[in-house]
Amino acid sequence: MASLTPLVVEVPGEGYHAALISCQAACPVHTDARGYVRAIAAGNFEEAYLIARGPNPFASICGRICGAPCEAACRRGKVPRVDADGHFVATDRPIAIRALKRFACEAAGPDTRPADEVLERIRSYVPSVTADAEEMAALLRAGVNGTVPRGHGERIAIIGAGPAGLSAAHDLALLGFTPVVFETEPVPAGMLAVGVPAYRLPRDLITREIAVIEALGVEIRCGTTIGKDVSFADLRRDFSAVLIAVGAKASRGLNLPGERGPGVYGGVDLLRAVSLGERMDIGREIVVIGGGNVAYDVARSVLRQIAYDTARTARRLAGTAVVRLASLEGLEEMPADTVEILEGDEEGIERLNGWGPLEIERDESGQPTAVVFRKCLHVYDENRRFAPVYDDQQRRRVPCDTVLLAVGQAPALSFLEEGGKDIEQARPGWPKVNPATLATTGPGVFVAGDLAHGTRLLIDAVASGKAAARSIYQYLTGRALHASALTSHLTLDRYRREQGYESIRRQEIPTCEPEERLAHPDTLVEIGFSPEQAQREASRCLDCGVTPVFDGSRCVLCGGCVDVCPTQCLKLAALCDILGGAALDEAIDSLLGPGSDLENNSAILKDEERCIRCALCAMRCPVDAITMERVTFTTNWRCD
Repeated sequence: MASLTPLVVEVPGEGYHAALISCQAACPVHTDARGYVRAIAAGNFEEAYLIARGPNPFASICGRICGAPCEAACRRGKVPRVDADGHFVATDRPIAIRALKRFACEAAGPDTRPADEVLERIRSYVPSVTADAEEMAALLRAGVNGTVPRGHGERIAIIGAGPAGLSAAHDLALLGFTPVVFETEPVPAGMLAVGVPAYRLPRDLITREIAVIEALGVEIRCGTTIGKDVSFADLRRDFSAVLIAVGAKASRGLNLPGERGPGVYGGVDLLRAVSLGERMDIGREIVVIGGGNVAYDVARSVLRQIAYDTARTARRLAGTAVVRLASLEGLEEMPADTVEILEGDEEGIERLNGWGPLEIERDESGQPTAVVFRKCLHVYDENRRFAPVYDDQQRRRVPCDTVLLAVGQAPALSFLEEGGKDIEQARPGWPKVNPATLATTGPGVFVAGDLAHGTRLLIDAVASGKAAARSIYQYLTGRALHASALTSHLTLDRYRREQGYESIRRQEIPTCEPEERLAHPDTLVEIGFSPEQAQREASRCLDCGVTPVFDGSRCVLCGGCVDVCPTQCLKLAALCDILGGAALDEAIDSLLGPGSDLENNSAILKDEERCIRCALCAMRCPVDAITMERVTFTTNWRCD
């Protein structure tokens, strides 16, 4: 007899097991995080670096500042923890993937060897398990064997040497083109160099990472402003295609009473000045207004991080007495990362949560004296749209002599006035973009990064630049790039895990003391893992590319696998108690024939959120009906 509450199941189909590698699926450039984490656990640090670098020309930098969507998706962070009596306590914490990437890059990346040597190692490395179409080596092999005809050295102009522009240049060079990157700042890397403080991202690391890109033949011309030193019309005339990747670097204001005048600056302007060693007239009592109209997202973007970067940078300036950070959001909804908030608290930043600015007061000489705030009751409506509600009766006056606005950024595209009149705008300052090709309405002009998708994570900018490179390839060659995947499952004999891996708690990333950070403004906050710490943290990885596979023809329904499972992820159920739609009906008919007896036939159900890949079920099975198998997929490029 069927149970009163049927079990709803999903029948594994094509791509199911690859999608279980949730860290890789969440990464915009499909980095095999599982691969480099497991390589670290095994002590293969160079292999870990090569896996991390394959699809990502900014791997070392991502190891420092990436918003880490891979960690948010990590399956380890969803495994339930139970006490000695088997009662649920909490879910576990994800693997420290970003910190482990940093470790791998420091161990075997540009930190330890010249750019040419790094490039040669990357060229020759072919991942053995989950090579993806984004792999650098895959593009090179496709060009060598002729499946992807290379360009003929056509010159491509790229405006902006940020992560999107340089990622596009990286892949265009691999595809046989000659990228020339124009950057208005005196240094390359865009907001990485002038927007991310040195205490989070060392400047010499940026230089070494970009040197590998330059070794491919990419030319970077710094200190060149389009529209001033070179016109946009000249670029369209002299180059085969143009990519606009300027980013959103201009600070936005709030149009508050008293906003215009001395003592009020944009947050990104402060970060740029500090990064380039330029002087700004900053007082002793600083109010940073951050948050603005940016929707909450747990995976912080560069835009959402900027309020805390601004405040923490200001806190490090000589003569600063107090820095207060005002945010519309309450503490639980603050758009900055939790670690960033905690480190800011440690450094003495005073938080004013739940307050929205009304006006900036000035004295007779025009200098700021205070910011007046009103209480924000809630920021978002029931659909999570920005719709703040205020209590005008609750007001607060905060004394200050400097105000820093970190409430958003916008692109500066005035250079389009000469030679870009055919580029339509979706709204002022933002070009109309084909979301599939990243092409504008101007022939041969493409965009990437912030202009393509708004302000997001560093890794999103990298993915956007790589996508733009493929579209430019198609525009110039008339050939579309396509990826085809070969998936297989390898049986793992005598598969075993590290002893006690399931009970290891996440390793906290070592940091220097707050006093040291404030005494030496460029001191790195995160010290990073030691080899022993990295291997221990990496050993927590569930290795989600491995999964138990059940052979129903061998199973004797003893239930031993269910009994031995430490997380209770397995369940024996009669077919009549399961709902799986057409896919389940098709599977039952193919195995048992149409009209089969559903009450007297059973299935093994597995909860993927609970499975920790321990292999106890396979070891317990008396008839070898369960094998541990690893999914492998290799993606190759072809042209149409």
